[in-house]
Amino acid sequence: MGLRLDQRLFSKVTVVFAALVLSLFNRVLVSTTGSTFNDAVHITAIVGESVVFNCQVEFPAEHPVPYVLQWEKKGLDIPIFIWYDNYPTHSGSGYEGRVARVSQDSPYGLASLNLTNIQESDQGWYACKVVFLNRSPTNKNGTWFHLDVHAPPKFVTIPGEVQYINVGDSIILNCQAVGTPTPEIVWFKDATDVQPTTTVGIFNDGTELRISNIRTEDIGDYTCIARNGEGQISHTARVLIAGGAVIMSPPTNQTKLEGEKVEFTCGAKAMPGNVTVRWSRDGAFVKSIASLETRVTIKKDGSMVINPVSADDSGQYLCEVSNGIGDPQSASAYLNVEYPAKVTFTPTVQYLPFRLAGVVQCYIKANPPLQYVTWTKDKRLLEPYQQKDIVIMNNGSLLFTRVNQNHQGRYTCTPYNAQGTQGSSGQMEVLVRKPPTFTVEPENMYQRKISESVEMHCDAQEAEGTQKPKIQWQRRDGAPLPKGRHSIHGGNITIENLRKTDFGYYHCVASNEVATIVTTTHLVVEGTQPHAPYNVSANASETTVTLQWLPGYSGGPDYKQDYTIWYKEPGMADWSTIPVTPSGSTQVTINRLTPDTTYEFQVVGKNALGDGMLSKVISIKTLAAVPLTVAKKTSPAPPVTELPPPPSDDVVDYSDLILPTESSGATLYPPVFRPKGPKPGPPRNVSIAEVKNGFVISWQAPLERAHLVRYYVINYKTDGIWRTLNKAQIRAEDTRYLVKSLVGGRTYYFRVVAYSLKSFENSEEIKFPVPARVKHKAITAGVVGGLLFFIVAIILSVCAVKICNKRKRRKHEKAYNMVACRITDARNGGQIPGTSQVPLKKITGEELASC
Repeated sequence: MGLRLDQRLFSKVTVVFAALVLSLFNRVLVSTTGSTFNDAVHITAIVGESVVFNCQVEFPAEHPVPYVLQWEKKGLDIPIFIWYDNYPTHSGSGYEGRVARVSQDSPYGLASLNLTNIQESDQGWYACKVVFLNRSPTNKNGTWFHLDVHAPPKFVTIPGEVQYINVGDSIILNCQAVGTPTPEIVWFKDATDVQPTTTVGIFNDGTELRISNIRTEDIGDYTCIARNGEGQISHTARVLIAGGAVIMSPPTNQTKLEGEKVEFTCGAKAMPGNVTVRWSRDGAFVKSIASLETRVTIKKDGSMVINPVSADDSGQYLCEVSNGIGDPQSASAYLNVEYPAKVTFTPTVQYLPFRLAGVVQCYIKANPPLQYVTWTKDKRLLEPYQQKDIVIMNNGSLLFTRVNQNHQGRYTCTPYNAQGTQGSSGQMEVLVRKPPTFTVEPENMYQRKISESVEMHCDAQEAEGTQKPKIQWQRRDGAPLPKGRHSIHGGNITIENLRKTDFGYYHCVASNEVATIVTTTHLVVEGTQPHAPYNVSANASETTVTLQWLPGYSGGPDYKQDYTIWYKEPGMADWSTIPVTPSGSTQVTINRLTPDTTYEFQVVGKNALGDGMLSKVISIKTLAAVPLTVAKKTSPAPPVTELPPPPSDDVVDYSDLILPTESSGATLYPPVFRPKGPKPGPPRNVSIAEVKNGFVISWQAPLERAHLVRYYVINYKTDGIWRTLNKAQIRAEDTRYLVKSLVGGRTYYFRVVAYSLKSFENSEEIKFPVPARVKHKAITAGVVGGLLFFIVAIILSVCAVKICNKRKRRKHEKAYNMVACRITDARNGGQIPGTSQVPLKKITGEELASC
């Protein structure tokens, strides 16, 4: 036995060798003579793990002797492992490299076996056998082991990821899995478990999902889940109507460094499968973009490759797939290209305006964003933070707050970001020159009436050694100048046929290479409706909102402006309106609002020409109702008068406790309980009919609790809030009401409200469009009445003139008579003693005739 056998040869004859040795010494293998299945060791393991079968060796008389170790698996004819000292070990088929004897210094017995990378087929009974070659056998060497191998689920059959079908067809989705314990199969559709119906069923222990007579609502993602105690796995199949292409692997956003390679996926499937893929950026096909043409590739699977990427490649890329059926499907992704900060342009000369603020630009691109910029002046490092009149702007440019001659020189800039820098700019010659000046400025304000024209003047002059400034006109609010109605000649602008929208501030802008200067004028257009109020603000309480605003232009000094408030709850279609009083006030309080509710408000002005423009919408929420608490008493309360018992039909609610106070602030009054009781039923069958002298609204008493009705009220509205129609309460026994005047051509909404002693209930609303002829009758009556009034007025005027003329004639005649008589008396020498006046006397008609 001292021969050295070739290991490979020996591994093939090990079993034969062991049999010969055993036969030679006439020894009987000690198997499990002292062990039975009942006292066997049970071991559980998971696929892929390792286990140790712990088997002890008890030597005769406790003295080590040579022995042969053999491990068998029940059901296999050849042992899976044989070991004998100084000889190569034998590993059975399928166990090569996975079985080995434990090391002698391990805590396990000398005959223990280490089984690694456990497979499901390893499950079963294992026996440890030890044979002493020169000693009598013992009954203690040998043990039975049972290995249970647990495995998580593993699919053996799955449906395709996409299933194309036609409406009305049937389909079977087969999903089978293996594992230990045996996996359970469950099905989901779009994250909801599948419920069997007449057309959907689950068969064969859950492995088959069958759908017959496919409908549109059956389209979706079907997921089968296989699960056992060791884990679960899932697979999703998308059931689609045969037709257009579907993107299965859309592109995702990516960030790359300039110079790297980027690839965007766009995998698609279709039925039929002749899918075409088109990539675009900003609506242009990538192959038609000059900067990309030589660097972009579209692969057969639809992927797009850009190699290398440049800074200008950043943007949104759109993948569009189609097979000619239906609309193309698309998906997009963003490419973010990072690069060190760099200077994109270096002007050879830049100008600064003397004694004004000026900027020396550093034209930069950076991704990630710019972090900082360093500057040099005349080849020396410039420290802007140490000079009070120089500031580095966020874009890296230099801002000179007040330019002087010392700021002239040669400058360079170097930008930096998280990726570093691509270098400095070239030298820039910075020259200090005087800015242009205005020689003609527009007036501070131009006032014109609507439809008139206006001419606004402006001109500027350059400083010595600079270019003549260019004159432009702009609106301060950024709106364009009126198209077709304005013209600019030199520096003057003319606007014809003025409109309300021309109202505002205008800039005259003069610019050259040194500086840009601006002067402003205000154009006022009179004779228009008011402009929109602005700076609207609000304060809220539980049930009120107080609004304040600044008035817009009223339309001219000859026009007075009044305001109306529009308000509603968000989501409601109809606005309610409230006129603002007193006239011209710019503040108003809206009452009777609901606590803890958001309202929207707008303010509109109105003058004699009509309604103006609405202000911007402002939203505010009323405060939540605060539960009433009992105030601390500052003086004794008077005795509480016992309240009368409530009517038998009502229930008193003692939860609302109201404690009024006197002017001194002391709580002195007894509590008042707000009763509430059952409501009457709603009025029924509300209708409206036209009669000779107006319209009759009729209804029927409630079916339920009609005995509670005390009176009725009729509400109406057109496009605003509900208002009360009747001036007095309508008695409970009356179910008709005559309305004498409704505006023709307008639509009304009516409802009847039944009131009990302490509650009420509304009927259903009815809609009633008033015929337009009613309006025509009113107009005709008004015209006829107006004409009659005019005729009567003329007659009365003529009579009044005649009466006045007659009275005037009489007065003149009387005065003439008196004067005539005075003259006669004077001729006769009559005189009032002591005066120079001639006394008057009453004369007869004959005397008057003689005079």
